[in-house]
Amino acid sequence: MSVLDAGCGEGFVLSEFRNRNVGVQLEGVDFSEAALNMGRKMFPYLNLKKENIYNLPYKDNSFDLVICTEVMEHLETPRKVLDEIMRVSKKYCLFSVPNEPFFMISNFLRGKNLTRWGNDIEHIHHWSSSAFKALIGEKLNVIKVKRPFPWIIVLSEKI
Repeated sequence: MSVLDAGCGEGFVLSEFRNRNVGVQLEGVDFSEAALNMGRKMFPYLNLKKENIYNLPYKDNSFDLVICTEVMEHLETPRKVLDEIMRVSKKYCLFSVPNEPFFMISNFLRGKNLTRWGNDIEHIHHWSSSAFKALIGEKLNVIKVKRPFPWIIVLSEKI
């Protein structure tokens, strides 16, 4: 029923959820005012807010599902964000990150970030599928892992 997209960017995922009738209450938070402004123009029907993902302004157990896609690889302390996402989730959490080294290899082969061997400069962390599953599994029950090239998607629930 209620979905929070933590690190929503412009709101593309939430817009797709709305188009597919996933959830009734859809909210997105991001730190980038530029991304949020673009999202507000493209998707004026979405509730997008500028917030700190390390300190979300919601009560414990506020959302049935919290998603965090293409965010954790950018964060200094992803475990702190994992704790915060768990705090505001009633039950389910969905995460995705690039599957390394496949993501970097695909970037390199496309001619992207050649001087960094395909690594995006903003990516602080590089997880393999097993390493990311283990990270999520430290705190949550991993229900399912999908690996659409070149991503890792983990659906989990609170224990």
